[in-house]
Amino acid sequence: MACSTRWRRTCVAEIVNLRLARKAKARTAKAATAAANRAAFGRSKAEKTATKREAERRERTLDGAERE
Repeated sequence: MACSTRWRRTCVAEIVNLRLARKAKARTAKAATAAANRAAFGRSKAEKTATKREAERRERTLDGAERE
């Protein structure tokens, strides 16, 4: 931010290229989506089955503790 004090006390706001800002925002959103996909789909078969078995065990435990 540049301020001119010679004649008047005015400050000029920083100029932002909206096209570049929009592209940067889209780039960060795309990177976040890619990271989530790597975490979800980048696992071995053993890790996937272990997660599935754990979810099934939790579901059975909750169903068994349910009141009539």
